[in-house]
Amino acid sequence: MTKPPFEAVVRDHGPRVFRVCRAVVGAHDADDAWSETFLAALKAYPELPADANLEAWLVTIAYRKAIDVTRARARQPVPTDAITEIVGALDDTGADHVDLDALAVAVDQLPHKQKHAVVYHYLGGLPYNEIAVVLGGTAAAARRAASDGIATLRRTYLGNLTDFDAPRKGHTK
Repeated sequence: MTKPPFEAVVRDHGPRVFRVCRAVVGAHDADDAWSETFLAALKAYPELPADANLEAWLVTIAYRKAIDVTRARARQPVPTDAITEIVGALDDTGADHVDLDALAVAVDQLPHKQKHAVVYHYLGGLPYNEIAVVLGGTAAAARRAASDGIATLRRTYLGNLTDFDAPRKGHTK
């Protein structure tokens, strides 16, 4: 089995990689994360085994590069006179971007298998049997790790936004 040319890899997997980047860093920084992903992939591609799962490999790189972009952005100083302009310019897109940053941090704090199962399945669109190959284990274990990760995010990330312990209409505690 021979590997496809790298140009074909970019063409075939570029949109999915972009979706992962956008989900982690938001629309503003997705292009940078996408570029960093394919630069890293280009360097490592010659050493990649021909039978490797390209999609899982690229999604892993994309997730890591997107987190790197988020961390780099957090380290950049913001001039104090620009803070007023930034706050005044926030619209729905800006507010969503802030939430995505917080979500990226929450996902990054999940245990290793949960974090990767959530990212690979919900952001990368990989089926659980392919996630199992990447993480080691079974499809059922990958499904459980993703489920546990989502449950943790609901408690930690969403728990900060909404009181999920409040009784719901028609339900008693």
